[in-house]
Amino acid sequence: MAARSAGYLARSERSALCDLLTELGEQAPTLCEGWTTRDLAVHLVVRERRPWSAVAGGGGARARVERLPFAELVAALRQPPRWSLGGFSVVDRIVNTLELFIHHEDVRRAQPQWRPRTLSRPQQAALWRGLKPMAKLGLRRFPATVLVEAPEHGRLRSGRGGPGLRVVGAPSELALFVSGRQRVAREVRLIGPDALAERLSGARLDW
Repeated sequence: MAARSAGYLARSERSALCDLLTELGEQAPTLCEGWTTRDLAVHLVVRERRPWSAVAGGGGARARVERLPFAELVAALRQPPRWSLGGFSVVDRIVNTLELFIHHEDVRRAQPQWRPRTLSRPQQAALWRGLKPMAKLGLRRFPATVLVEAPEHGRLRSGRGGPGLRVVGAPSELALFVSGRQRVAREVRLIGPDALAERLSGARLDW
């Protein structure tokens, strides 16, 4: 059941993101600095269909994606080919659940009057599974012992050691917080020294 829920979340986030991209058009803002909705769509299509374009000699493949009309970009994102990162359900579940959720929120939360969504427990559990390795990696250099807690889902430890700082919230909001989107994460509590909490709130957390 849990695996099916995770797979469903990856698919539903993909569909909802594509619907939103179509609604907003290609010049809407996102939370990704300097990126419009077109830039974000290009990133996702290249990541999924042309991952080798990030290495030397792959620029031509990326350029071809960048020239696509926006409607074709969204269609390519909506229907990944069988051989791509989104083409097999198991791979889709592992690599795309968190990616698509976060980028969907990148678009949603950059718009006026956005509101947090209510996700089911299985959906939150799917995000927590993907969040754990990302949080450990993203927080590994922070100068404290960071305990990330999602009530009813679990906890993990990261950081370089030293004074303790607890980061508590729902998996969906923690995913945004530990991926560098602290300012838009809602109801994430930082429990520990004020100086550490302030530093983590403004830290650059790449994933």
